[in-house]
Amino acid sequence: MLPPKLNHIPASTFATFSGAGTAVSRSLLPSIKMGFLFSKHMNENMKQQQEFMLMNARLQMERQLTIQNEMRERQMAMQIAWTREFLKYFGTFFGIAAISLTAGAIKKKQPGLFFPIVPLSFILAYQYDMGYGTLLQRMKGEAENILETENSKLQLPRGSITFETLEKARKAQSKFFIEK
Repeated sequence: MLPPKLNHIPASTFATFSGAGTAVSRSLLPSIKMGFLFSKHMNENMKQQQEFMLMNARLQMERQLTIQNEMRERQMAMQIAWTREFLKYFGTFFGIAAISLTAGAIKKKQPGLFFPIVPLSFILAYQYDMGYGTLLQRMKGEAENILETENSKLQLPRGSITFETLEKARKAQSKFFIEK
């Protein structure tokens, strides 16, 4: 007689063992059932672990993206701060140069001394626009336009870098590489 948990399974299912052609004794049936329960439990555990690993990988990716964005924002803030600091020094230089060149042009009656003020004023205007104006927003808009409409100009020569190309280059440079 079959154990109570296996009564719903036909006895013919357990009649022969398909690999060796030997009969399976009914005393082994409870262990088959236990093995089934064990493997079912293992499958559930493995599924839960895979879900956990997927969630963990996603969390790690989100953290990496957050860190990269934070670093990018800090670098941009440093660039803007550097531009503003440079503008203070360059503005002082420009003011002194403009006053000196204007005084020299009037005193010597040589209008050619005004010429250096023109390129210096362009540099001053650029630095002011970068530090306090809308230059960064205009650059961002143009970069978005390039990404959308001129994507082909952004592709790397020889295509994207792959693991295989990196390994090939590493092997070519390595003095200690041993081929297996």
